[in-house]
Amino acid sequence: MNVAIELLKQFEKGLDPEHPENSAIPAKVLGYGEISTIFEIESESTRGLACKRMPIFRIDDEIAKYEQLYNAYNHALEKEIGISIPTYDFASFKTDEGRIIAFDIQAKLPADSIGNRAIHIMNTESIRALFLLILSELSKIWEFNRLHPDRALGIDGQISNWSIVDFNSSETRITSDTRLVYFDTSTPLMKRDGVEQLDPELFLRSAPSFLVWIIRWLFLKDVMTRYYDARLVSIDLIANFYKEQKPEMVPVLVEAANEFYSRDDILLAIKPITEREVRSYYKEDALIWTLFLAFRRIDRWLHKYILRRPYIYILPGNIKR
Repeated sequence: MNVAIELLKQFEKGLDPEHPENSAIPAKVLGYGEISTIFEIESESTRGLACKRMPIFRIDDEIAKYEQLYNAYNHALEKEIGISIPTYDFASFKTDEGRIIAFDIQAKLPADSIGNRAIHIMNTESIRALFLLILSELSKIWEFNRLHPDRALGIDGQISNWSIVDFNSSETRITSDTRLVYFDTSTPLMKRDGVEQLDPELFLRSAPSFLVWIIRWLFLKDVMTRYYDARLVSIDLIANFYKEQKPEMVPVLVEAANEFYSRDDILLAIKPITEREVRSYYKEDALIWTLFLAFRRIDRWLHKYILRRPYIYILPGNIKR
């Protein structure tokens, strides 16, 4: 994609993690992840690109293994499984201070086409149809995993990770011909012979140091395994509608999911999903991430005022849940 490394270096050098809008090279924040921030950097070579910044790597070997896995995951999704993804690239470098910074780079997708925005201008029928399309795309993953016992891919299927191709805000009807693009490929969850290839410790890099041990003990295994489980991914997808302020869709989608997985052509033995467990799942998940973000803000304050060290991660503002 011909993104100049020097430009990314200059962007990083002038980046203010606490106030990214005040950085030396202007950039628009497109979204936040737990360990990353997605920017559109305002320069000629990066206009129209989504640049996901990840300051989580510490040694060259880590970045080399991640880049190889990132490329393998994208290739498997697109070429072997048949899930559409954006054009992508990868870049990494060392800062003057010796930190390793990586950027996953993708073609930027139209904002209104992203699922969690599109559902707010859709009627119930279209949202249900979109949900069923996502389940169909996810089923390609589960079928691949079934046919390849020595390999497996995990996926975060929530509504905000999908884009509707050629979406028109004045014509929001979803049909069987509607095509989707999956773009959350920066967490390349892949197993070989049952062994996770993505280093789980990378998930802990942005966590406050005083919480790392308890997260590793109580939550890390769950985070690393839930995205290989078709039922849990489906529950997570439905529960996400609480966060997106569309709770009225939950019973509709629970019914749709159970109907979908009862079809003869779906070779998955999935226990029916209930509204109660979706609600319980969301409450627990929302509490965990709310507390995690609060502790990260404390950690940023400690870095700034007590440790007198730079805090290199970018935190979102208040998230409505």
